[in-house]
Amino acid sequence: MREMTEQEPTTEQGNASRAIEALERAVVVAETGAADRPILVASQTDWHSASLQMLADLRSRLDRIMLGKDREGGLDALLANGALDVLLPEVRSMVGFGDGEWRHKDVWKHTKQVVRQAVPRIEVRWAALLHDVGKVKTRSISPSGEVHFFGHAEVGARMFDRLNRRLPLFSREPALKETVRFLILHHLRANQYEGDWTDSAVRRFAREMGGHLDDLLCLSRADITTKRAEKRRRGLEQISELSRRIHTLAEQDALVPPLPSGIGDAIMRAFQLPPSRLIGDLKRGLEAAIDAGEIAPRLEAEAYVQFLAENKSRFGLPGTQ
Repeated sequence: MREMTEQEPTTEQGNASRAIEALERAVVVAETGAADRPILVASQTDWHSASLQMLADLRSRLDRIMLGKDREGGLDALLANGALDVLLPEVRSMVGFGDGEWRHKDVWKHTKQVVRQAVPRIEVRWAALLHDVGKVKTRSISPSGEVHFFGHAEVGARMFDRLNRRLPLFSREPALKETVRFLILHHLRANQYEGDWTDSAVRRFAREMGGHLDDLLCLSRADITTKRAEKRRRGLEQISELSRRIHTLAEQDALVPPLPSGIGDAIMRAFQLPPSRLIGDLKRGLEAAIDAGEIAPRLEAEAYVQFLAENKSRFGLPGTQ
């Protein structure tokens, strides 16, 4: 038997290379829209070898598919070439899940449309692909025949954790991993907005979404896939209204803070407290109470001192006013 030279690939390297070549062909579909491009089907062994030896190459090509102009075609190519079965079985399980019999939309078709409609930011595109994976495990049917997916966002976030432990696609980018997980977990939040939300509720929502706010609103827009034009228009307008209110309130708060000037001094005098970290904690507690709608913003200092006095145990205040 001829000895293998140093340049000759091992069997595992050959397996991994076939998987990468299969991905490259899917990339061509996604980037050029060449749906008639021949699909190369790789085996489970090929995909496993690539995931062990060439994980960075897998991620880079999956990213290119997610960002391609025909990402729906690219995702279909991943289904055809076997990648979803091995690399992303959570996504593969959505294929064919949902039809007329169960009275809910096909989750795979919906997911591809969300990916197509999402803004070209990789964190939003990955969240679009994975946002509904929890539906497969949470479908329930009420006695009246209504289909529900209670808790699918929370289940989906846990599935994302398990996915990344099995195939650490995002482990080298902790910020990206945290963002994708956050968007999966909270992807329903913005679509729950109603026009009767108080300003405090809007502020609280913006604070809880933090630095993910813009990505979340973009994902929420992409998640509207109804074919009914009026329902789509209302859904998009609802998210736009929420966005406008968030920015308007942020501008107002930047000009006039919710707590009056000198509130720290007023607290120290009223409760005979020295300058300390506690004063900052009390001010943050008052801001949280304002966000929760428990007390109005921009009142006189005496009103906030009275609120603290009435809730001394809650705020950990010693003594009396």
